[in-house]
Amino acid sequence: MGIRRELGAAVQRTLDRHLRIGVTGLARAGKTAFITSLVNQLHHVGGHLEFFRAARDGRVLGARRLPQTRLQIPAFPYEDALEALYADAPHWPEPTRGVSEMRLAIRFHPRRSPLRYLGDVATLYLDIVDYPGEWLLDLPLLSLSYSEWSQRARQWYDAERRELAAGWLQELEGFDWLAPASDLQLGRLADRYTASLYAARERGLSYIQPGRFVMPGELAGAPVLQFFPALTLNDAALARMADAPANSAFRTLERRFDYYRRHVARAFYRDHFARLDRQIVLVDCLTPLNHGAAAVRDAQLTLTEIMRNFRYGQRDLLRRLFAPRIDRLLFAATKADHITADQQPNLTALLTDLMGEADRLPRFESVPVETLCIASVRASEQVQVSTGGSYHPALRGVLLNGQTATFYPGDVPSRVPDATLWEQHRFDFQRLRPPRIPPRTPLPHLRMDVVLEHLLGDKLR
Repeated sequence: MGIRRELGAAVQRTLDRHLRIGVTGLARAGKTAFITSLVNQLHHVGGHLEFFRAARDGRVLGARRLPQTRLQIPAFPYEDALEALYADAPHWPEPTRGVSEMRLAIRFHPRRSPLRYLGDVATLYLDIVDYPGEWLLDLPLLSLSYSEWSQRARQWYDAERRELAAGWLQELEGFDWLAPASDLQLGRLADRYTASLYAARERGLSYIQPGRFVMPGELAGAPVLQFFPALTLNDAALARMADAPANSAFRTLERRFDYYRRHVARAFYRDHFARLDRQIVLVDCLTPLNHGAAAVRDAQLTLTEIMRNFRYGQRDLLRRLFAPRIDRLLFAATKADHITADQQPNLTALLTDLMGEADRLPRFESVPVETLCIASVRASEQVQVSTGGSYHPALRGVLLNGQTATFYPGDVPSRVPDATLWEQHRFDFQRLRPPRIPPRTPLPHLRMDVVLEHLLGDKLR
């Protein structure tokens, strides 16, 4: 009996699998709603997940939440998010503002296993790591000095950013970089710089660096967030700063930047990012279109920088121990329910165009990359309206002001618009509230089954 029990335990350990998935996205991309929907679909696994093969074949038995293994990380607020979505007056859940985690155990029947006749039930232990996309933009700082970062900042400070940062830049013009550092003055300038980053984000710009300045998490108010780029110094002036006194403003900012780079950006990479097996990046393509050409250009730059941060490659045992790699990537354009069905292929094509050449590296490394458009929680109904005897596609949903409306949201360009289109057209995609959802039913969605198949399908075979 003891031998049989030990053999059964050994077989079970062989069948069980582990997977760690990172979920990120920039502000308003819908990370909290996405994770909530993903877990909710697994809790209600069934025929509504047509393209999730393990569920369609009836091999997924169910999923339940487990205690986290890393007790120092906040738990993802799944129950609070569900309460918001299933409320009598449904509303979008509060966004998370730092790292959070959630662990699931998914029980399933393996389809292809040499040991399937010894044990017919396996468990996939799934860790979901939620973190702000803004923090990804800090990872390039790992290889930069303060002077190099300041040089790069001059390149992406275009006319619109300079307008938003006009007050900070004006004060910076008279700043004495070689004078003894004043904590009061540096703090005031850092606050004005941070305010310009918030203003840029409100304008629809997404390339925000350092990312922790607008998503500080547990570092809110800490001195480590009180620095800024030496934007008014040209290359020759930056080179002269090599002889700056140790107590000067320049050297103080340099030390703060270096501390941030080593203790904040590197700690995030070591403790979270480098541990991931797979990654999904959520992208809101519609909001940049609403804000105009500068916001769309910024989205392109942001996606390019994000792609550079990933390490790719198939994960054999040695790589798992010594060189963690991401072996599967998914880029999802969110809010696909905020446009009509005929425009959804254009939304996917627009995301692909925004990424440009950025996805060539993972494909070269044989890493599966999927690009699609989704709605984590479908907030609209596709309808047909009659005008002049013809029928046209439209949406019906509840606007943020609480008004139920039937409307045509407009066309989505399949490529980044050129200057001519920006001159002739203004985009105005509406934001919607979540619908009334009957209790104990799965959250309505668009293509979450495709997401589950891409991220988990091979682990449930």
